[in-house]
Amino acid sequence: MQGELIAIVGASGSGKSTLLNILAGLDRPSAGGVWVGQRDLLNITEQSLVQYRRQDVGFVWQTTARNLLPYLNVAENMDLPMALSGRPRRLRREWSGELLAALGIGDKAGRLPHQLSGGEQQLTAIGVALANQPPLLLADEPTGELDTATAIRVFEMLRTLNRSFGVTVIIVSHYPGVAQFVDRVVHIRDGRISSETISTASYQRDGSRNEEEFLVVDDAGRLQLPQEFADRFTHRGLARLDLEDGQVTLRPSGGSPGTGQRPQE
Repeated sequence: MQGELIAIVGASGSGKSTLLNILAGLDRPSAGGVWVGQRDLLNITEQSLVQYRRQDVGFVWQTTARNLLPYLNVAENMDLPMALSGRPRRLRREWSGELLAALGIGDKAGRLPHQLSGGEQQLTAIGVALANQPPLLLADEPTGELDTATAIRVFEMLRTLNRSFGVTVIIVSHYPGVAQFVDRVVHIRDGRISSETISTASYQRDGSRNEEEFLVVDDAGRLQLPQEFADRFTHRGLARLDLEDGQVTLRPSGGSPGTGQRPQE
């Protein structure tokens, strides 16, 4: 949904980064449909795809060195995407100054990337990704190379930018506490969405948030159980389903597939 702050989590190889690369226009899907705004990324010309990557989406890589040109300073790195898009110099300077202030690195504008800490490099990378004011910001493990305190700072900044500029932010992360910084956590297993966790303010003084997990049912009525629940059925094979007043309850049945045994009541 437009303006959301979303985290995608899952085991290595579950498809998180592939999904992000498709949304970024870096990989082409082989089938299905992918719509971002008004653009159909499955049926798009190369010229339109370049325009999409330049104007509609910003991307932050995990490896800090991949985000920035080492021979340009912070301000110049942020200026480059706008220059390539043909934005006038005055407007470029105004927006880069606003971004630097919002990111809290205004005093680092003249520094080269190797003169910055890891956290400052990632904040600069976020600024570069937002230089052309895209409606969508994607971040692939943006805190993977950072310590905990710096990771929290980066997540808090992403949340601040999401709220301040209304940009939709999607983060792929292994960080265990990512749920406290986002509106929704999407759990992926084996290339499919298994569940979603919705985070809402608890209105407690400590600033904590309430989290509620929901299973995702696809158009065919299929769902993936969270792994800890799926493990309960691994050795028994069958499950008993009870449906009452819209509530679904699954219980191990005690029967085994193909044995002809009736589920135990």
